[in-house]
Amino acid sequence: MDRPRHPLGAYCQLLQKNRLLASPLPLAADLTRPVPMVSCDSQVVVPGTLFLCKGAAFKEEYLLEALRKGAAAYVSERPYPRASAPCIQVTDVRAAMALLADFAWGHPSGQLAVTGITGTKGKTTTAYFLQGILDHWRWARGLHKTALLSTIVTDDGVECRPAKLTTPEPLDLQRHLFHAAGAGCGYVTMEVSSQALKYHRVDGVDLACAVFLNIGEDHISPVEHPDFEDYFSSKLRIFAQAGAAVVNLDCDHAQRVLAAAETCPRRVTFSLRDAGADVFARDLRREGGATRFTVRTPRYTRELSLPMPGEFNVENALAAVAAAEVLGVPEESVAAGLAAAAVPGRMETYHSADDQVAVVVDYAHNGMSLEALLSSVRRAFPGREMTVVFGCTGGKGLDRREGMAAAAGRWADRVVLTEDDPGPEEVADICADIVRYLAPFGKPWEIVPDREEAVEGTILSARPPAVVVLAGKGAELQQKRRHGPEPCVPDALLAQAALEKLDRRGDREGRP
Repeated sequence: MDRPRHPLGAYCQLLQKNRLLASPLPLAADLTRPVPMVSCDSQVVVPGTLFLCKGAAFKEEYLLEALRKGAAAYVSERPYPRASAPCIQVTDVRAAMALLADFAWGHPSGQLAVTGITGTKGKTTTAYFLQGILDHWRWARGLHKTALLSTIVTDDGVECRPAKLTTPEPLDLQRHLFHAAGAGCGYVTMEVSSQALKYHRVDGVDLACAVFLNIGEDHISPVEHPDFEDYFSSKLRIFAQAGAAVVNLDCDHAQRVLAAAETCPRRVTFSLRDAGADVFARDLRREGGATRFTVRTPRYTRELSLPMPGEFNVENALAAVAAAEVLGVPEESVAAGLAAAAVPGRMETYHSADDQVAVVVDYAHNGMSLEALLSSVRRAFPGREMTVVFGCTGGKGLDRREGMAAAAGRWADRVVLTEDDPGPEEVADICADIVRYLAPFGKPWEIVPDREEAVEGTILSARPPAVVVLAGKGAELQQKRRHGPEPCVPDALLAQAALEKLDRRGDREGRP
């Protein structure tokens, strides 16, 4: 599949049509010249590129480098006097970038069925559940696997690599959609963050289905959302570009979510509590490590099995079932896809040889998700001492410190605070901040800044029967520190290594 090559004038007309031009077009611009590339990266510029001056850290030197490499014109919110090429001045460079990216890649979402999933918790799990359902359906017909753009991985049918952002920036996003269309993926399941919606990353993307999971306090800080209203209203924007809405009737502020979803031609609701929902689950029960439940949809009623515990996982599964309703997936593929579901770093459980110490690895990284995780673990492992190991990100999401401390204080018997993407802050300072909110619960706690040391020490010191919860990092392979990302050992490997050491110690002591 070939990319289109539009003349510069066509890009300018697009900006004008969307009222993004801040000033008349420069007379020196050759509007008939074909544009081979639209880019915001001066390192990849080729002659004729339309260059975008984007980002709080943008420097004029980037533009000058792009011009030396042959950029024909640049898009910016202000002209740069030292730049020799024409300036196409816009009122909002982020909004302009999204539209220009979509146009440059030929509006690839128009050739795909894209499902966008947003919510404070559960986006990644729901995305993997839905992709599993879709893949089973397509494999049964001999078709190419579907694409997934998630917090964990970017897999567009051509590129497959660890994700950098929950939702890629527009030029990357449109490239991934273009690849998915060209590779014959047919369907794309993508997580859509509040930041992506607020800053126009997904503008121009046609969503066949928009899934709204839940809303809670998160991502509120000077560098993200100034308050809850900004966060919530940003998430609600997802419905403006969707053909169908999937809404969780059990979420907070459900009526406001439903009202926003009125813009969609079709709405499908799901619930664990409201039997009036279009997709409803009942008779939840645990069988071994799996959860079984009966689901009723507008097309069928049947029993489903999910190979992991937790009511919150059933809720995520219902969201995937509801999206599958919108997409017309047969019930057999829904059942088979969920039965084989696996999500890296989500509710992964490991055991010592004598089964007296269990370790649960999960990505839960805000108060809402940690509350759901710990309450589920408490039900899954009744009567065991539960220790939770976690930290909080530095420089953003400051509300997480109180929320995660409260969840740990309510549910855990012991708390170990450690490193989790400290960024510009010191780990000890972040942990001390968490302690302010944790202390009133009266639970024993300690701070172990080194995460590897914290995980091993907690598992080896567990008092059987015990369960240790490693929260926050999941399957991540990097720690985001002051000078950038640095490699780290994922929690699952740390857990397995510590359990092996625990088993060897047990062998030496002669325990069965």
